[in-house]
Amino acid sequence: MTITQLKYVLAVAEHQNFTKAAEKCFVTQPTLSMQIQKLEDQLSIQIFDRSKKPIELTDVGSKIVNQAHNIVNESYRIQDIVDQQKGFIGGEFRIGIIPTVMPTLLPMFLKNFIKKYPKVKLKIEELTTEEIITRINDGHLDAAIAATPLEHANIKERVLYFEPFVAYIPNNHRLKDKKTLEVSDLDIDDMLLLEDGHCFRDGVINLCKGFKNQTDEHFQLESGSIETLIKLSNEGMGMTLLPYLHTLDMSENSKQNLHHFIAPSPAREVSIIYHKSELKMQIIEAMQEVIASVVRGAIAFQNVQIISPLGK
Repeated sequence: MTITQLKYVLAVAEHQNFTKAAEKCFVTQPTLSMQIQKLEDQLSIQIFDRSKKPIELTDVGSKIVNQAHNIVNESYRIQDIVDQQKGFIGGEFRIGIIPTVMPTLLPMFLKNFIKKYPKVKLKIEELTTEEIITRINDGHLDAAIAATPLEHANIKERVLYFEPFVAYIPNNHRLKDKKTLEVSDLDIDDMLLLEDGHCFRDGVINLCKGFKNQTDEHFQLESGSIETLIKLSNEGMGMTLLPYLHTLDMSENSKQNLHHFIAPSPAREVSIIYHKSELKMQIIEAMQEVIASVVRGAIAFQNVQIISPLGK
């Protein structure tokens, strides 16, 4: 049994196709098939049911794949040990970022990180929290930046910053004359929300439900982007809540519609998250340090109330 054979098994399990798996592993399909067959012969079992289309794992094959994930991850740790011993911070690093963090945080730290760690080859994807968790568990992401806490057994979290919620209230809204808001002022029935799948939406719902017995059945309108919510609000369709960093680059005219909450301000916790196997920790720690240094100057809020992104 070899690590290479296990990698081939994982590829076929993921793609449910020998040809696609071979392409991803950069080998010929006969080579990959032969190595998997050799492993099955050695173990005297079948890992895959080849009679099914697409190919499926057998019962014992599912157990082998779960163990193969652990073994392959541990094999990567050897290179990690060597890199850390040498003080080397480089190589490919795959990171996912949720949509409500990507447009504000990435421009703040990316240039600084690349300049400080030029040997790191970043691969960045904008993904939902659900997609991020799946890809971290499957070994397709090294880390991610998401709203926490997530309370996931296989994932570790390191807090980067706390980002307050800010209300964006148009001139025709009932709350337009209130300089500072209390959470009890909010009514989810006249609030514009991000569409389902965004954890910031879940945070807003949880914030409102904490003070009023409301359900999510009466939303006026939902959108896929914060920018669209602002435009709809300007058209008199309702108010919305924004993450604080989204307000920094707004026009002076738009900033007149911003209303802050009295302390403790509701806020989300934003963290860098990674698998409990703790691979590539030297890069994760380097990124945490760079992000913390640039965000520290932008967010000075301390007295905040963390709103969970977990749907209740």
